[in-house]
Amino acid sequence: MTKVIRIGTRDSQLALWQATTVQKQLEDNGYKTELVPVKSTGDLILDKPLYELGITGIFTKTLDVAMLAGKVDIAVHSMKDVPTALPIGIVQAAVLKRADTHDILVHKGNIDFSQECTIATGSLRRQAQWLHHYPHHIMTDIRGNVNTRLQKLNDSDWTGAIFAKAGLSRIDVLPEDYTTLDWMIPAPAQGAMLVVALENDTFCKTACATLNHETTALCTHIERAFLRTLEGGCTAPIGALATIEEDTIHFNGALFSIDGVTKIEVSHNIPKQHAQGFGTECALQILDKGGRELMREIKVTIHKK
Repeated sequence: MTKVIRIGTRDSQLALWQATTVQKQLEDNGYKTELVPVKSTGDLILDKPLYELGITGIFTKTLDVAMLAGKVDIAVHSMKDVPTALPIGIVQAAVLKRADTHDILVHKGNIDFSQECTIATGSLRRQAQWLHHYPHHIMTDIRGNVNTRLQKLNDSDWTGAIFAKAGLSRIDVLPEDYTTLDWMIPAPAQGAMLVVALENDTFCKTACATLNHETTALCTHIERAFLRTLEGGCTAPIGALATIEEDTIHFNGALFSIDGVTKIEVSHNIPKQHAQGFGTECALQILDKGGRELMREIKVTIHKK
């Protein structure tokens, strides 16, 4: 009898869109599937910034537990939400072709950025980069799924809120009034979808391997190695983006202070065949340029909160 692959997913609209996309591709390849939605801790606790919850992988932990308990066979995640160290027994099974990596500012019309503005984001990375660019602006926290955050912006007197363009585009809620933040370095693996499976589940790993996009997998591997070496987890203000044109890898990565004052950046182009260890090397350069001291300051600041 053919195995039915149980696909674990968060139950937000965006997460279900991602899981359904994986489901369709697997079924197009001849596999039988079913969706198993669950609610994560990150979806339930909406009154605190993510970094104050003190949980690495807050959006993925519930699905990890469900997989290890045998309730689901694979899980689908926004790759930027996944800790760089997967739980023992769980492995990366596929990275789907990446969508747009840009952050955008959703706003309510014409903005004079030279004036005082209030910008909403739940991300330290976005907050730090915005303040680096606009130190006179006020940042405010925002939580919830994409639809909830859009509604909160609509109901507020905020100037705008920062989103990943890919998320809004995927569920067709991208508004007319937005500005692409082409100067903002995205989160490592932003715009990519990750499928994980149990290490000993050969059937599911084989099935998922048919969905893997090699270029996206390589670029996100470099970005996540950069993040892991900096020991950022999901909380420190770290941005990283790797792209490949022909046989050249272009990489840009940075670490910011939480207040946006300090920026330590690296930017390199290397031949694709030299990709091994590249993300780690870039992170070590950041650490040697003052990153170790800055990371210590960031951790102390977060701990005090």
